[in-house]
Amino acid sequence: MSPTAPDVPVETLRKRKLQATQSLLGDTIGISDDEWQAATALPGWSRAHIATHLAREADALRRVTEAALEGRQIPLYSSPQQRFVDIEEGAMRRGLDLQIDLDTSADTLNTCWDAVTDWKLPIDIGRGPMTLANLPIIRFREVTIHHIDLGVGFTVDDLEPVPALWLLDFRISQFAGQGIPAFRIQSESGVEAVLGEGEPTRTVTGTDARLWGWLNGRVGPESVTGAEGLRLPLAR
Repeated sequence: MSPTAPDVPVETLRKRKLQATQSLLGDTIGISDDEWQAATALPGWSRAHIATHLAREADALRRVTEAALEGRQIPLYSSPQQRFVDIEEGAMRRGLDLQIDLDTSADTLNTCWDAVTDWKLPIDIGRGPMTLANLPIIRFREVTIHHIDLGVGFTVDDLEPVPALWLLDFRISQFAGQGIPAFRIQSESGVEAVLGEGEPTRTVTGTDARLWGWLNGRVGPESVTGAEGLRLPLAR
């Protein structure tokens, strides 16, 4: 399923993405070298792995954008193997280098996007055909979810209502059944969808933020209503 960007102006999404990035950078500035190497809820990944992933993803999104501006389409990463190597090697760095990398890669991506005049240019980053307009919500999602993964005090409940709605809509558009029995979700803001496989056997309700967190495996079934016994896998 190709993810679908919410019906929101790109510049509005970019502004929220920038705010989310600044919030993350503000929380990571105080992490010590030892704390960067601490394990996270993501199997096999330390905080340093998450930071390196975010930086290399920013670089990848920039390259995809630059190629689209030249009338070309390229994959997000040259290969899964190279992506793995880049993250593993980058995760060995000291905290200051990680912080600088996070900051400069995000700034370079933002500058690249300043040059985009046509967000309808086609791209294909392995999630089905889409346009450049999808990239800001993809990046906003990555920054937000990995801010949570860093374990620095930011949680799904810190999300403001409007961006939480965007993220929930986007997650619904990209949710795969993954062998999970169908269920209906109903958010307090009115979002409703049937996900999973087969006929829905339950209805899960909650705030947009908590439903988004649950659908991504960042909060457990106890954080929403009606999901008892249904813990969804971590989405990377």
